[in-house]
Amino acid sequence: MTSHESAPVSGHATTHASVANLLDQSASSYLRSARYQPVHWHPWGEEAFARAQAEDKPILLDIGAVWCHWCHVMDRESYENEELAAILNEHFVAIKVDRDERPDVDARYQSAVSAISGQGGWPLTAFLTSVGKPFFGGTYFPADNRYGRPGFKRVLLTMAQVWRERREEALESAASVMAAVEQNESFSGRGGQLNLALVEKISTSILKQFDARNGGFGSQPKFPHPGAIDLLIEVATRTGSQEAQDAAVLTLTKMSQGGVYDQLAGGFHRYSVDERWVVPHFEKMLYDNTELLRNYVHAYQSFVKPEFAHVAGEMIRWLDATMTDRDRGGFYASQDADIDLDDDGDYFTWTKAEAQAVLTPDEWAVAGRYWDIGDLGDMHHNPQKNVLHIRFSVRDVAKEAGILLEEAVTLLSSARGRLLEVRNARPTPFIDRTLYTSWNAMAVTAYLEAARVLRLDAARDFALKTLDRMLVQAWDGGSELAHVIAYPDDQSPASRVAGNLDDFAFTVHACVDAWLSTGKIAYYRSAMTLATAMIDRFFDRAAGAFVDTPLDAPEDGKLGALTARRKPLQDAPTPAGNPTAAAALLRLEALSGRQDFRDIAEDTLGSFAGIVEHFGLYAGTYALALDRLLLEPIQVVVVGRGAEASRLEALATARFAVNKTVIRLQSRQITAETLPEALAETLTQVPQPEGAAAWALICRGRTCMAPITSSELLLDALEAAV
Repeated sequence: MTSHESAPVSGHATTHASVANLLDQSASSYLRSARYQPVHWHPWGEEAFARAQAEDKPILLDIGAVWCHWCHVMDRESYENEELAAILNEHFVAIKVDRDERPDVDARYQSAVSAISGQGGWPLTAFLTSVGKPFFGGTYFPADNRYGRPGFKRVLLTMAQVWRERREEALESAASVMAAVEQNESFSGRGGQLNLALVEKISTSILKQFDARNGGFGSQPKFPHPGAIDLLIEVATRTGSQEAQDAAVLTLTKMSQGGVYDQLAGGFHRYSVDERWVVPHFEKMLYDNTELLRNYVHAYQSFVKPEFAHVAGEMIRWLDATMTDRDRGGFYASQDADIDLDDDGDYFTWTKAEAQAVLTPDEWAVAGRYWDIGDLGDMHHNPQKNVLHIRFSVRDVAKEAGILLEEAVTLLSSARGRLLEVRNARPTPFIDRTLYTSWNAMAVTAYLEAARVLRLDAARDFALKTLDRMLVQAWDGGSELAHVIAYPDDQSPASRVAGNLDDFAFTVHACVDAWLSTGKIAYYRSAMTLATAMIDRFFDRAAGAFVDTPLDAPEDGKLGALTARRKPLQDAPTPAGNPTAAAALLRLEALSGRQDFRDIAEDTLGSFAGIVEHFGLYAGTYALALDRLLLEPIQVVVVGRGAEASRLEALATARFAVNKTVIRLQSRQITAETLPEALAETLTQVPQPEGAAAWALICRGRTCMAPITSSELLLDALEAAV
């Protein structure tokens, strides 16, 4: 990410034009924020490209997001500037893209601009030929020369001159950039061995970057890397690696104690600008919080640390209160950091005087010390502003204040309530209420996992409500899945954005998880239908692995850099599409017995086996999928209802293992018609223990143990199996 990618702004662009541009017809929050700018913006589409070719003009492409601070800075400085807008309108056809709405467009032009300038990020500013091939680009350009960057006016005039007078040079550059994009985005790495040694190489590479003092990986800025954390948890539980366990535990502990975690409401900000996790970029993304929620749940399962369960519970409460459509189901995309461009996280930060004005003296004596609130704070724009983070333990604070630990805990709880009440009265950063299919599917999986481990029925119910809405509104029941479930205020887009590989793969996982949670065979059948469609539409049978956009889309309809094939391998920032798809197929193979699913998963992982170890920190999802391929699946079926069944289920879920599946069923659900095919072959042949209110069955691969009716025997059997 570029160093100029910073905190987002909730406020939309200031109105300058009296007549709206073409973005007025968009449903995207980000595009609509620019609809009154004097730039003659087009949304991404055939009309813009046709105009560029008809008028023989280059294209100015701006890619950003509603939560992106520097996108809004560039809007205010340049795109709302009448002089610059006039230059842009005269010499270019301008296209604005929402990177959340069109990740396919963003990914390719990020790769192109990285090839040109050596860096990417948002806003992405690219100059394209009239057919959409990039010949120059960068990220944020100031209106005038500063920050060591050329001013945008100079850049516009220079690029216009290049197009007029040095066209061949621009076309040559565009051709070489497109070649680089196609090479960089279509990873080819056959030849490596698919074995546990490869998993070890990836985890070892991650551990080499581990910061043993502050947790996390590398130095500043620090991103959370949930895939890498999950891999370390898995390695620790499977191999007993103390190093992997220590790295995962310290990272999760330090993150939850830092300012990157919202100490009042819960939930994680996007990343930290410092290595100690103190000062974040304050935007909160749904995908960060869903994957980190899974990290904390898995760590609690494996290491039985109550503080991890506490953080997970707080995250769910924040998501419930702030980021969800409670009535209809659905998870919102993001929450901004700021109110306007002159704000820098002020909603989330406190001066000492502000905190003291809210708290009683007794509360201040505990909270001020616990959250390190002082005269000198943490923010550059206002040194008095403090980012709340935990510097001392409650026990140490209580001892220093000369009070009992229980009293300190009570005071801290009341202080949190008072501060949160006052904060909630401040102008609230903008929430993008767009419901994206892939991110909602990730949230469904995270909630269902948390519900099972933490015994949260409400979380399970909301996850299922969300999935039901997804399957009705985003899916046609066959091969068509939309990238967006719904836009804010039920805005209707001019055309639906087709689902990408991520949308299909994560939705398959969500459907499998819903079946595991409910035993309702309809969810399993939905997963099978979606998986078949995913293979038909995205799997490259000739070269192997999955592409991120449908292969059956007509080539002449692919605009600009969308002609480049892309096979996502790296976690950046969400889990990568190829290993996610492979893992989904492996889960279904264990339930259905479909050997072709396993073959495709193995082929997909094999496509990258020769190069993936070099991706280290960004290959966590790949390594987890490889574990799932290589390790025999462990299926634990718990049958029955009541307290004993719940005890058996709780024992079965203890310790995270990527190859372990826990299924809760009722006796009436054990029929050939109501079970997945492979599971039906096993379960319907098992004699149910007479007189048992609840029982469990452990199957390893295709071999099952005898039914188990006691918690103690199940614990022993699980230790032997896993």
